[in-house]
Amino acid sequence: MKILTRNLFLAVALCAFFTGYGQDSLQQKSNIQQYTPSKLIGKGQYDLKWFNNLYTQTESTFSEGTEPRQTFFTSTLEAYTGVGTNKRWNVGAILEFRSNVIGDRSALDVFKFDGENNTARSGLTSIAPSVKFVPIASVSNFSIQSSFFIPLVDNETENGVFLDQKGYIWQNRFFYDYTFPGDKWQLFSEINSELSFGDKEESFANNSLNLTPGIFLSYFPSSKFTVLALAQHSQRLDLGNDFAQDFTALGGGAKYQLTSALNLELLYTNFVRGSNTGLGQTFNLGLRGIF
Repeated sequence: MKILTRNLFLAVALCAFFTGYGQDSLQQKSNIQQYTPSKLIGKGQYDLKWFNNLYTQTESTFSEGTEPRQTFFTSTLEAYTGVGTNKRWNVGAILEFRSNVIGDRSALDVFKFDGENNTARSGLTSIAPSVKFVPIASVSNFSIQSSFFIPLVDNETENGVFLDQKGYIWQNRFFYDYTFPGDKWQLFSEINSELSFGDKEESFANNSLNLTPGIFLSYFPSSKFTVLALAQHSQRLDLGNDFAQDFTALGGGAKYQLTSALNLELLYTNFVRGSNTGLGQTFNLGLRGIF
């Protein structure tokens, strides 16, 4: 009887172990695994992202050696909701706030928002209605985000301080991701296109097309944490404004799932080469919530 009881206990324990293991292996992926920029949310869900980019430089292709520091901070708020029943359409809007300082001021002075004459400017600079959609129903990991940016700045440059482009921008971003078997590695790619149009005299970028392909390789030590490496190249094509530009940036970062809804993103990039551009670094912090 004791042997029978012991064997029965072992069988129940083993059954519970494998049942629990099976349930754990089949549990829903975390948001950082499942909701890459390629994936859309469903009807009744909300996708909110607050992304902050601080770019600072003491070198550029316009001169040799070091230059007085310039720092440009961009804070972007994106909000989307799902429409329809098949996760193929999301609608939303994008807001951009900028704070820039020049004249060899500290990079962290962008957070003073002091508007000091000849060295600083800040303000809400653009708003964009936006739509995300999956063009091919059978390929849910390929999507397009189309946004139309409306400038809110009166003057692109004031007292020698640049704030943001004064021109309309039609932006189209093409997203694709692939998760390798085992769910430990993920490859994400993007091509961002920005068509700037308006009077050439109002903005250096008007009448140009900017193309920025990028590739991101992520490794997941766990479902809630990932580290990644990235490479991006940006090429501005002259469509009549007599200004061409390009740069290449390399970097890396990490993402962590703080709660079931909220995740944190940290990124760093370095501009390793370019033409008609600064050669600086970016420090990025993002928070994303899917509800």
